[in-house]
Amino acid sequence: MRERQATPFRRHKDVLDNGLRVVTVELPHLHTASIVMYAKVGSRYETARDNGLSHFLEHMLFRGTRRLPDAYRINHAIEAIGGTLYAETGRDYSLYQISLHPDSLEEGIRLFGEIFCTPTFSEIDVERRIVLEEMLEDLDEDGRLVNIEDIARLKVWPDHPLGWRITGPIENVERFTNADVRRHFAHFYGARNMVLCVSGAVDHATVLRGVERALGPLKPGKELAVSSPPDVQTKPQFVYQRHDGSQTSAQLLFRGLPEALPEYPSLMMLSRIVDDGMSTRLHRRLCDELGLAYYVSGSLEPFVDTGLFEIDGTAHHANLPALVRESLAMCVELRNRPPTDDEVDKAKRRYRWDLERTFDDADSMAGWWGGTELFYPPTTFVEKLERVRKVTPESVRAVAEKVFRPERLTVACVGRLPKKLEAEVKKIVESFA
Repeated sequence: MRERQATPFRRHKDVLDNGLRVVTVELPHLHTASIVMYAKVGSRYETARDNGLSHFLEHMLFRGTRRLPDAYRINHAIEAIGGTLYAETGRDYSLYQISLHPDSLEEGIRLFGEIFCTPTFSEIDVERRIVLEEMLEDLDEDGRLVNIEDIARLKVWPDHPLGWRITGPIENVERFTNADVRRHFAHFYGARNMVLCVSGAVDHATVLRGVERALGPLKPGKELAVSSPPDVQTKPQFVYQRHDGSQTSAQLLFRGLPEALPEYPSLMMLSRIVDDGMSTRLHRRLCDELGLAYYVSGSLEPFVDTGLFEIDGTAHHANLPALVRESLAMCVELRNRPPTDDEVDKAKRRYRWDLERTFDDADSMAGWWGGTELFYPPTTFVEKLERVRKVTPESVRAVAEKVFRPERLTVACVGRLPKKLEAEVKKIVESFA
């Protein structure tokens, strides 16, 4: 494969007096810019009583500032400069993003400063109704949880906040007060617990001046530590939730590896060999050869201290046992025999091309250099390629042997399985070896 140089860019890291890390990624070939705040806040840092408060607070941050006292004025101010507002709360971090034209960058940074330095947290009951409506999407008509991701993760980590729902239970959201929101904000939104990344067609000196003015007043706070989940599982786990519909969904989770481990590049290539297009093993076997499903997928969900290797599929109820059985058989095959040289070479090529495409996307570059900075120093383009270059078919097999183990497996199903099929799937899972 012909080697090409990565697109030229410059990355700068500064730390304000209050401890806020500011990352600037200059991408002069682009015509867009992104301002993204990453905060180490989410469900894994919560107590049972506060579960869901991080997500609720994310909503409340856009209810008003001292100068812009309601949600309409904030949204209008952002959209008037060509910006698009996006925010999300995850299990281990939250992000707030404005994508805009570079000409509007200074005003966008100023608005970010207002949102994080002078929030009013007004109209809490209105936002509560909105959040409760959002939460209903994960429940059936009887109020039972049917979101398969939440069901599966609660089974993986039943006694650790990493397994809790991001939105929390309804009873928590119904009783959260303005005082709870302000307490949570004061604890998690200190400058030392956040990273601001500005990427795109931007100038470092201009960015830094604007950020110092807008976010210099943030209180320092403290950076929070991550509490790792216990490793106590000893055998495969199965959980089933009935939910009426024409199909049943299955999610197969193996507890994976943290990103920083030396084996992680081999795990990434293993994931691509399982599913990185319609010619890879998962789709080819389950869809093209057996016709068990229309769509299946495999992916990684990494954390700083653990991770998940995930296989998802949805099929007619009668096909579920075969779908689970064939998925696990594929894992055993990869555990016992190395993939071919062609599979590994193809995975490496596609990884490099995907990595190069990142240079064309200001949001992705912000995640690479800003989101990662929240937990540890990011890896450079050259370092990433060098780590992947060392991956071999045998190293892929070795990491499959380490991850695809019975004591790491949890399978969740949501749908309308007759008792006989439910028992069959459970038996397949419990006999995995």
